[in-house]
Amino acid sequence: MKTEYDFTKAIRNPYLKKEKKAVTIRLESEVVDYFKAMSSETGIPYQNLINLYLRDCAEHRRKLSLVWDPSQAIAES
Repeated sequence: MKTEYDFTKAIRNPYLKKEKKAVTIRLESEVVDYFKAMSSETGIPYQNLINLYLRDCAEHRRKLSLVWDPSQAIAES
């Protein structure tokens, strides 16, 4: 193994579609369980399934119709 490598002539991986960005997101355990169960059925890692679902929502510009009712709010702990 060399002590140093020259990457000046390196090129990016042409097979890499898009780089993914690592994020931290808080999900309810039921949501994670749902995607983990789907992962077992499909053989696709659950993180990829969540990414595919969110990408589909973004591509189709899906929006939630939310109505905020403070009396129904649940305090997070």
